[in-house]
Amino acid sequence: MSSNTRRGRLFVVSAPSGAGKTTVVERLIQLMPDLRMSRSYTCRPARMGETDGVDYSFVSRERFEAMIAGDQFLEWANVFGNLYGTSVVDTERELAAGTDLVLVIDVQGARQVRRHGRTAASVADPGEPSRS
Repeated sequence: MSSNTRRGRLFVVSAPSGAGKTTVVERLIQLMPDLRMSRSYTCRPARMGETDGVDYSFVSRERFEAMIAGDQFLEWANVFGNLYGTSVVDTERELAAGTDLVLVIDVQGARQVRRHGRTAASVADPGEPSRS
């Protein structure tokens, strides 16, 4: 990283599954083109229209569990039996390059990000107390 490159900022948008987090962040990214949404890893099968490396990084359950054991996730959660997680390496690479990055994650994941001591601006579901 050159001395002229500023470090990216980390943002967290968290709410329960199905609350509309992704829809809100996709609109925000239209308004702020320098902001990027992080790409999560998951062991669930790709849905119609999803592309590996674009929508998610699709891995086997065994690989995902090995990544958990290797402490390779900033956060991870089991949501309705499927595992989702944010890679520490991917996140650090984006931030070091000066990219502002938003994590769109379940409330379980937001708690883990806080426990890891990461500095992040956070927007949480009003029913979920913020413990920054």
